[in-house]
Amino acid sequence: MGICSDKRLVMFDRNSIDVFALRELLQQCAQRRSLLVGKGCHGLAIHLGLVTDTITCNILINLYTKCGQNRCARHVFDAMPVRSVVSWNTMIAGYTCNGEDVQALKLFSMMHQEGTQKMSEFTLSSTLCACAAKYAIIECQQLHTIAIKLALDSNSFVGTAVLDVYAKCNMIKDAYWVFEKMPEKTAVTWSSLFAGLMQNGLHEEALHLFQSSQRKGIKLTEFTLSAILSTCASLALIIEGTQLHAVTVKYGFHGNFFVASSLVDVYARCGQIEKAYVVFADMEYKNVVLWNTMIASLTRHGRFWEAMIIFEKMQQVGLFPNEVTYLSMMSVCSHAGLVEEARHYFNLLVSDQTVEPNVLHYSCMVDVLGRCGKTGEAWELIQQMPFEPTISMWGSLLASCRKYRHVRLARIAAEQLFQLEPENGGNHILLSDVYAASGNWENAVLAREYLKDSGATKDMGSSWV
Repeated sequence: MGICSDKRLVMFDRNSIDVFALRELLQQCAQRRSLLVGKGCHGLAIHLGLVTDTITCNILINLYTKCGQNRCARHVFDAMPVRSVVSWNTMIAGYTCNGEDVQALKLFSMMHQEGTQKMSEFTLSSTLCACAAKYAIIECQQLHTIAIKLALDSNSFVGTAVLDVYAKCNMIKDAYWVFEKMPEKTAVTWSSLFAGLMQNGLHEEALHLFQSSQRKGIKLTEFTLSAILSTCASLALIIEGTQLHAVTVKYGFHGNFFVASSLVDVYARCGQIEKAYVVFADMEYKNVVLWNTMIASLTRHGRFWEAMIIFEKMQQVGLFPNEVTYLSMMSVCSHAGLVEEARHYFNLLVSDQTVEPNVLHYSCMVDVLGRCGKTGEAWELIQQMPFEPTISMWGSLLASCRKYRHVRLARIAAEQLFQLEPENGGNHILLSDVYAASGNWENAVLAREYLKDSGATKDMGSSWV
């Protein structure tokens, strides 16, 4: 009996195969994601009367979930006369890994209601991952309570999962509380809190946490380094960023795509675009994230043509742009006022079968057209696009109309903004400015008076000085 890894075929004697051999074969199918062979083995299990065997069914559930076949896995699960805690854990984890988070939560609720199986740390951590994906804070708090009741809250897997949900739901104090209560913190635990602090804009706190982790001798990972480098980029900390660059080389992480991308971002945000390019160029293999970071960095420094050259080189090496790449290139054109080039990239995006245009791409194109005085074309694009116009689109169109004195379109954009954000008085001021610029002083005064009557407010200007 054996598996041919290329053709995914199984050679066996049906009459001589035993239960243990079949289980081993199913395990290999799961490891290799060999769905076709696995289904053949499932048929053999039915032939041998093993569909009531709990261990065999658990392996089948694992096989189907790893191959993305949750329906088949659930069919096996529902048909089981007796389920173990492993059965529940495998099915819940399968839903979570395949993005069916709601189903994972429903299955956990079903398990809890039946009460026939004692939950393990794997049950809770898998379900908590589903909560994190759905930002389900109420369910997370309930699971946290269950973990405390079962004395599993001190488990590193469960504690890290709870911390991650709280951090993603902007409950950073609760995340810190869970972190402090954990008797054993893994590198993943520290990384989760780093990421949580950064997601909540607490970059200085993240830096202090990193310094604390180093004093306690916590092992560095590429995820931790990437996260803390992003913090240095956000705070423009060139000294700390340079020191961390040395650390990445010392520990051999300088070849990691995400660490290198973060390093490029640090140097670019600190005004050292040449060093950013050196880091980029030194990478023998580059993924799309690294190319995107370099394009965005050049754009930030006003090196628009160089950004375009990088885009061309990216295509020459056979790497396909993603939605972020196209958005970066259109942003380049927007800042440089290159309307024809923007059309080129937008048409490339529309014709690209691997990327689906989203509302951000259309918003950027509207901005490009508006900045160049093509407000009529921008209005036509808004009408034709398969998305509902956003506040930023209407705001961009209104600002363009003020610059180019297009009263009719300004009125249309302003009316939409009055409905979408009635509390923003700045839209009334913009419309008034459009009227004033076109010499229509009567309507300019009326727009200002309507601002007073509506109760909307305009944010006061501020300065760091």
